Amino acid sequence: MYLPLPRLCPPPIPLQLLDSVWKHARDRMVNYSWAQAVLALSSIACAQNSSSLPPTDGLATSAYGSSTGSLGTATVGGATSTSSVQFTMPAAVDVGPNLLPNVKDPSAKQAQQLCPGYQVSNVMGTANGFTATLNLGGEACNVYGTDIETLSLELDIQSAHRLRLNIHPAHLDSKNTSQYLLSEDLVPVPQQGFASADTQDIDLQFSWTNDPTFAFTVVRKSTGDVLFDTTGSVLVYENQFIEFVSQMPENYNIYGMGERIHGLRLGNNFTTTFYAADAGDPIDQNIYGTHPFYLDTRYFQVDGETGAHTLVANPPNATFDDEYVGMSHGVFLRNAHGMEALMNPTNLTWRMLGGSIDLYIFDGPTPDRVTKQYQIGAIGLPAMQQYWSFGFHQCRWGYKNWSEVEAVVNNYRKFNIPLETVWTDIDYMFQYRDFENDANTFPYPEGRELLSRLHANGQHYVPIVDSAIYIPNPNNASDNYSIYTDGNDRNVFLNNPDGSQYIGAVWPGYTVFPDWQSEQAVAWWTDSMHGHHDNIPWDGIWIDMSEVSSFCIGSCGTGNLSLNPVHPPFGLPGEEGSKIFTYPEGFNLTNATEAAIAASLSASQASAVASATPAGASTTAYFTPPAVTPGARNVNQPPYVINNINGDLAVHAVSPNATHHNGVEEYDVHNLFGNQILNATYQALLDVFPGKRPFIIGRSTYAGSGKWAGHWGGDNTSLWAYMYFSISQALNFALFGIPMFGVDTCGFNGNSDEELCNRWMQLSAFFPFYRNHNTLSANSQEAYVWASVADASRKAMAIRYSILPYMYTLFYLAHTTGSTVMRALSWEFPNDPSLAAVDTQFMLGPAILVTPVLGQGQTEIQGVFPGVKEGEIWYDWYTQTAIEAQPGENVTLAAPLSHINVAIRGGYVLPQQEALYTTTESRNSSWSLIAALDADGTASGLLYVDDGESIVQNSTLIVEFTVTNDSLYASSRGFYEDTNSLANVTVLGVQSEPGSVSLNGKPVDGVNYNSTSKVLSITGLQNASTTGAWADDWTLTWS
Repeated sequence: MYLPLPRLCPPPIPLQLLDSVWKHARDRMVNYSWAQAVLALSSIACAQNSSSLPPTDGLATSAYGSSTGSLGTATVGGATSTSSVQFTMPAAVDVGPNLLPNVKDPSAKQAQQLCPGYQVSNVMGTANGFTATLNLGGEACNVYGTDIETLSLELDIQSAHRLRLNIHPAHLDSKNTSQYLLSEDLVPVPQQGFASADTQDIDLQFSWTNDPTFAFTVVRKSTGDVLFDTTGSVLVYENQFIEFVSQMPENYNIYGMGERIHGLRLGNNFTTTFYAADAGDPIDQNIYGTHPFYLDTRYFQVDGETGAHTLVANPPNATFDDEYVGMSHGVFLRNAHGMEALMNPTNLTWRMLGGSIDLYIFDGPTPDRVTKQYQIGAIGLPAMQQYWSFGFHQCRWGYKNWSEVEAVVNNYRKFNIPLETVWTDIDYMFQYRDFENDANTFPYPEGRELLSRLHANGQHYVPIVDSAIYIPNPNNASDNYSIYTDGNDRNVFLNNPDGSQYIGAVWPGYTVFPDWQSEQAVAWWTDSMHGHHDNIPWDGIWIDMSEVSSFCIGSCGTGNLSLNPVHPPFGLPGEEGSKIFTYPEGFNLTNATEAAIAASLSASQASAVASATPAGASTTAYFTPPAVTPGARNVNQPPYVINNINGDLAVHAVSPNATHHNGVEEYDVHNLFGNQILNATYQALLDVFPGKRPFIIGRSTYAGSGKWAGHWGGDNTSLWAYMYFSISQALNFALFGIPMFGVDTCGFNGNSDEELCNRWMQLSAFFPFYRNHNTLSANSQEAYVWASVADASRKAMAIRYSILPYMYTLFYLAHTTGSTVMRALSWEFPNDPSLAAVDTQFMLGPAILVTPVLGQGQTEIQGVFPGVKEGEIWYDWYTQTAIEAQPGENVTLAAPLSHINVAIRGGYVLPQQEALYTTTESRNSSWSLIAALDADGTASGLLYVDDGESIVQNSTLIVEFTVTNDSLYASSRGFYEDTNSLANVTVLGVQSEPGSVSLNGKPVDGVNYNSTSKVLSITGLQNASTTGAWADDWTLTWS
């Protein structure tokens, strides 16, 4: 959760004083930043102005309770105070110096113009490539750091489809001792995949030149297409700045490069920043995770006579009269430092704040093969999820007690809307502390009783766990917190450079942060998880705030623990100054009076906030980072300023100079915290649930996090724009190997409305992770709140739950082969350049096409049906009839409220079960099949079945379906026993009424043929499969 609105507590600290404090902290490079001094100077005045600072002799016994300040009274964490009121941190503690990102600074030094590049020498062949030395090619430029004079280059052909180029300092001496190389323990290095004799099969060719400086190219041998080309640029390699440039073709198509919210096709005039940030969900800015990987697809027009290939300059505008072929490759930069990728019209520029160049190129040549090569060969395959996790989940920040939670569960049952899992946000915690329930509002006995009822009904419960640990008030003997005490005894928390604990601030007040590189951190985390689960038997874990977030700059709690617990330096939603008056676009058209009132109240609140909030350092003139000191690093203020959404690297985050137990500074591994906490949580849940697949949803991720967890899109907003962007977000995480993805359906921030929530509940039903969640004090948006939303949800869930076997099979394939679950149309139809930018439709696997309404007031929608030119047939889900479409045509589809357009692709067989209230009930129901015939009357499909929860399966079952010559064949292998019978088979696209239908040669009676829709329905098959639909192979024939 990210809340940008400040509380109106801070006094108007003079800007000159702030500047003076900052300069003092900068000069000293103390173990915590300038915010510590600002807090010390402002806290007393702030408290006096707001009457929120109790006498020092009373603070020690203060409970986390009501806070009376200039904004009134706030009750926090579900607890009440009978003694003194709570101190509110001043907003200034999270305000950094005003920095101008280099990409926005027209006067910034251009390293390409100032630096000499490198020269290659000492080239020596190896079994799978070569090694070489790179020597600085002239006088050091030291533009944003100290030039490293000698580098080592290693080129490895790692597999038939993967090339690795690694450039790093040749030796670490007094001039570059601070250079950090990413540890294999944190991010594994892809290993050599085959013997040298096989390298001749690779389609990638690497070459280099020294004219005029070192540059290299990577070419696809089979086509001559240049995939990576640094000629015409120089390599810049400094201890705090690395830059290299790859030339790109006109109007190139790249996808990925996350995490940020943007359209699917990134475009050619866009800069993306890689720095994990707790920043809500701003558009086109860095947010929670770091994934320096892209898919590059190039389209070539094929000459029908000569077969010659010509690169298509503007793919989305390609005509349908010509023949095209698409060729894709992938690029992964294994670096975890803060960095940027500048996508310019003719080149792509990488800029990093440290580390090494560890570059991997995958040859594809299809999008599907690229993603498989990336996952199998580099980052690892995604975790297999438990079957129940594909049900519908309900959450919100603001469920006040177990009674409210149970009321939500009961209301879903009352309105017959399937609910699989209920979640709680930080409300359940005692004073927002991890692993500790509030004894008054979420007591363990009552919770265990509720969870017992949930589990008996096949339902589940997931709580949130934050990434920071409250540190008790040393002056309050009753302020005990065993989680901190145990961690402190085991020495598992981040430190300041001087060895003292780094103390930031998050929801509970001043906090410490786990150091995942300390020896006992994972064991302590496991014990903490296990202890909490012993008290309240949850079923999975939700990890939040893991960028890692902190509400102040530096170790602001050092010397201030006697104030703990403290209120964050901003208002919580619903408090004065932070009330929610926003609604979706178009709300004023459908609810004019309410919208006008909300707009007036919002304007009044904004005026009050503006008049009461002092100007901070961010309104001053731009701060100029200190000049480069040869051989030294300035991690708090690196000379090169990346375009970070929060500005200064320490704002709303743990500071760069926080120090790990192995001496590594946070500057070097900041982007890995989220990845490491997911790893630790995965290991913990293996201990809590021996043998079962851990269910984890995390906010901050890195390349490879999918091995352990899924991800949700963070703190989006109840706007139609965010609903649209959710598709691109999901598709990006499919590329990143994290298929278990969803967003806060109906929106997190702001108030949703009936129409938006109606459409969004339909859309998210086709995302792998399906959860409704919203913020504190916003209007309720559970699916039963509006009648039309309840209706839309039931209809969409009926489709979702019926195809869960298909979705589960897709996840099995993702887990074992690296294939994607949600897919862009351009990935599934890689030879159609007109699909390059389509992100308003998507595929669920190869067989289902979803065309949602993404705008207010729409009752029809346009969608394209790919492959029609090549003979593809698409069937409407509801009527089961073939859809009439022309190549490249945007077909207008009826889309009344509560209806989402879904199409089945001809040529596929979909396994189904009944759509019942829970996944457990559905898994125990009878089977059915939809066979959608292609133009040749054929189809195929796959079904994977297991126990739905075990990591290592004692037995599994795979069923293959094939339709040919008017017969459907089902062939199974494996030993998993599924006793559910086969009930129905529906065949779409049967051109004439069959004279007879038989199952294994025996006539079938329940047959109906619709000559208009061309649908053959075969029912009443249960008696022919009493031991289970897949117990034996069978053939269904119509003729």
